[in-house]
Amino acid sequence: MKAPAFTYHRVETVAQSLERLRQFADTGKVIAGGQTLMPILNLRMAAPEHLIDVSRLSELREVRRDGSHWRVGAGVTHAMIEDDRIADFTKGYLQQVAGGIAYRAIRNRGTVGGSLIHSDPSADWPCALLAIDAVAVVRGAGGEREVPLAEFQTGLMSCAIEPDELLVAVRIPQLSESASWAYQKFCRKVGEFAHSICAVVRDPEAKRANVVLGAVGDKPVRLPRLSDALARGLTIQDLASERLAETVQQDLVHAAQVKPGSYAYQLHHTMAMRALGKALQK
Repeated sequence: MKAPAFTYHRVETVAQSLERLRQFADTGKVIAGGQTLMPILNLRMAAPEHLIDVSRLSELREVRRDGSHWRVGAGVTHAMIEDDRIADFTKGYLQQVAGGIAYRAIRNRGTVGGSLIHSDPSADWPCALLAIDAVAVVRGAGGEREVPLAEFQTGLMSCAIEPDELLVAVRIPQLSESASWAYQKFCRKVGEFAHSICAVVRDPEAKRANVVLGAVGDKPVRLPRLSDALARGLTIQDLASERLAETVQQDLVHAAQVKPGSYAYQLHHTMAMRALGKALQK
């Protein structure tokens, strides 16, 4: 199928994009990489009257140090991260995630910001960036505001951004030398959205310990009991204990709301244990 008719706007600055968003708040849509939006348009699942192209905005591709964090522009592509064209401030974590997204052709065009805005619960960046305590930077008429990733995705394909706002960057903490991480996902074939994702990030110096499950429910979920166990000094020997088995079960049932004994339960359990094992071995 072909996309419905729309008016195309190529903006030159973020200020221009915000002006267009205010002008077409009810009928406009932002496009950057277009790897999700174009198929949606072609399938007639959306029919915006105005398409605002921000793909050439240099500000959205800037990456710079911001205190203990790095500010990564929302227009940075998956391939830019995979190819080490930005600083490696997460000990290879972002590069690992980026390199496993879909196919190379998609990674060449798809952006970090586009993935977060689309808010698919099976996508990589919503899960991976939640695990590292990233913060979304949103700009509107009143200036910039920051939204922790734990609050940014509000549900299935929905996020905490207003129609006249633009996601301009993501603030991502720099991992310390003592930090460790793991990222595990299961796909039935290469390139498809995951059926289960588990991201683990532990950074004792920053008092950060997160175990996050993706491709479950309507958005990625932090597993609180496992995260607390990780913060208290979980060891690889603990993975075989009955106590940890009970902890995993409680998190999957209560936090992730997965039915015990189901295929989904076994799959998410396997991904969580594999990710924990890899993180604890580093």
